[in-house]
Amino acid sequence: MSENDALAHYRSEHYTLSVPDRFNIAQDVCTKWADGSQRLALIEESAAGQVRRFSFDQLEVWSNQLANALTQVGLQPLDRVAVLLPQCVETAIVHLAAYKSGATAVPLFSLFGPESLDYRLQDCGARFLVTDAAGLAKMKELRAHLPALELILCIENVAAEAGTSSMWAAMEAQHTDYRAAAVEAEHPALLIYTSGTTGKPKGVLHAHRVLLGHLPGVELSHNGLPHANDLFWTPADWAWIGGLLDVLLPAWHHGIPVLAHRFRKFDAAAAFGLMARHRVRNVFMPPTALKQLREGLAASASPKLALRSIASGGETLGEELVAWSRETFGIEINEFYGQTECNMVVSSCAALFPRAAGAIGKPVPGHVLAVVDASGTPLPTGTTGQIAIAKPDAVMFLRYWNQPEATAAKFAADFLLTGDTGFQDPQGYIHFVGRADDLITSGGYRIGPGPIEDCLLKHPCVAFAAAIGVPDAARTEKVTAFVVLRPGFQPSDTLAAELQDLVRQRLSAHEYPRTVHFVDTLPMTATGKIIRKALRQQGLAAAHRVG
Repeated sequence: MSENDALAHYRSEHYTLSVPDRFNIAQDVCTKWADGSQRLALIEESAAGQVRRFSFDQLEVWSNQLANALTQVGLQPLDRVAVLLPQCVETAIVHLAAYKSGATAVPLFSLFGPESLDYRLQDCGARFLVTDAAGLAKMKELRAHLPALELILCIENVAAEAGTSSMWAAMEAQHTDYRAAAVEAEHPALLIYTSGTTGKPKGVLHAHRVLLGHLPGVELSHNGLPHANDLFWTPADWAWIGGLLDVLLPAWHHGIPVLAHRFRKFDAAAAFGLMARHRVRNVFMPPTALKQLREGLAASASPKLALRSIASGGETLGEELVAWSRETFGIEINEFYGQTECNMVVSSCAALFPRAAGAIGKPVPGHVLAVVDASGTPLPTGTTGQIAIAKPDAVMFLRYWNQPEATAAKFAADFLLTGDTGFQDPQGYIHFVGRADDLITSGGYRIGPGPIEDCLLKHPCVAFAAAIGVPDAARTEKVTAFVVLRPGFQPSDTLAAELQDLVRQRLSAHEYPRTVHFVDTLPMTATGKIIRKALRQQGLAAAHRVG
């Protein structure tokens, strides 16, 4: 299918996003393709380099067997099934089985420590958990705190003990047929936790329709789907909404195979090699990963890749990375915007409209956005306020788990409030300014960190940069930058002054960082987002030492 054909319906002003009364994610992404053709669904490359290929037919049989096994031990609709696994075939099987049974999948990042797991498992009250040997070792010290957890299934062979079994052994004796629950599109399917950059993580409950809500944004971000020989990959773990609902499930909706590979720590050279070996055509890369690729490419020969589309989101992308991709790969990065509660609602799409400098894209067809004030009243074009999404919306969450007050606070009038500030220009482009709690108030100006960080990245010595506000008696807050240098460069007062002048000259006098801290790394969440709260603490501590 050509890009024009794949995107034709999005060109219509009358496009609407259709959601049927009944919809089951598993039937849509797997059962409909399991027609005996052995259509390729998944390529899995292990850390040791072993490659296995799996068809939709295989996934259908295995997820049926797991659904039967869980039903046999008492799984009920709406029960929570936790998935503590990396990118691998078993992760996909558990999700499919949960959706088929009408249960709710709870993805958990495999590198979470005991405290992170304990909080989430206690909060969601999961009855069943599927993990590997590494996850099982973590769970041994937590079981006593989790009275709701009845059974752990391990994907590896383990010694039999009370409350723990082998997943594959439990599936072996089960029937290969299973009648999937005919659930309504509003039926809960997924409980996915926010990354917790501010405060404790919240459980975000999504319905089966959430997949349908993601499709327009994913399709725009990849200049239309499907195309011949498309193959998706992302370094984002499938425990995060970016890996699961921006890549795995939308790709399978279209019958496009996905590459699974676990990076314990992202490595640019290894990522280039992986994409080249498998001729990956479509990637979702968070901005942090793209920056690491840029650094890795500077030290090696340009790899021969087969990329057709690059999508990115989760943090501000910046013009520097866009220009680098254009020059290096001949591909325009399509930026998208959303959050765990309401994802993929803004997208750039090089095949539909030109990129606008400083903008993250336009509202995705099927979603209605506005920039509003705190009461939910839409603001005039060009006015900065909160980016908001009109309800109802297919991709919008059902509620926060066990937090009705937080759910109510997320809405004002007819809109879901993202907590992000921005404005919409006369051409309809959305410009992201920053998180409401990331805005810097300095000398009467409201300053977003994104443009400052993008400007700093233009300096040849800068690998990563972050900007925050630190309390200041004279200015309310002073702009403070944290900078990670590229190899071969050393911190100095002269370099700090250079960086300050760069921002002063390219942006404005009120935006330049009054203080520059050179650091080895930036604190980040597992999804690659800067933890600004931690930087503020560092900035305060440094200010106190100076004082």
